[in-house]
Amino acid sequence: MKEQFWQNRWESGRIAFHEGTPNEFLEMHLGDLALSPGSHVFVPLCGKAYDLDWLLEQGHRVTGIEFNRDAVEEVFERRSLFPVVKQHSGLRRLSSGQLTLWQGDFFSLQATDLGDVDAIYDRAALVALPDPLRKDYAIRLSELTKSAPQLLISFSYDQSQTEGPPFSVPEQAIRQLYGSTYDIDLLSSEEITGPLADRCVGQEQTWKLIPKIRQGA
Repeated sequence: MKEQFWQNRWESGRIAFHEGTPNEFLEMHLGDLALSPGSHVFVPLCGKAYDLDWLLEQGHRVTGIEFNRDAVEEVFERRSLFPVVKQHSGLRRLSSGQLTLWQGDFFSLQATDLGDVDAIYDRAALVALPDPLRKDYAIRLSELTKSAPQLLISFSYDQSQTEGPPFSVPEQAIRQLYGSTYDIDLLSSEEITGPLADRCVGQEQTWKLIPKIRQGA
């Protein structure tokens, strides 16, 4: 992933992908994963999303990874947390209580850094990646989490209407990326709203991905 692209987006304030409240489809559909209290949820390319706060408030342990230093630090500041900060394998790790955020490149993260993961919440990672990177991302995500169940939010629209990100990742692409590993169910499909709706017409879709066989199980 091109770090400078995303750092420039943050520095220039072009972060329309950041929602000022928890994502409505997360609130609506996390229960479909039937997680136990205290489950460990991994959020790739998490930004400073309020989804992190909401997951913590449901009693889960949350780990995320994000390029931008200010975004990572803001999450702890707004929760009045004072994290322990460590450098590890080229990444910066901030941790306090049930929240751990890694600052750096997703592809630098190791499975041993995460430990056991009970679920993945992907709202802004897969759709942030151009097509050539998605296969590598999907493979790496599976390796890191031993193919943990996923709640995945994607967009489906005619890519010629606008440049990404967020990119259009329609059902066919999701099944090509994950179909050999996961059973894939569409939970909801709604008209695109928000800033992206000013650029295109299409569907925002929520998917439940349940592993066919957990790796290492």
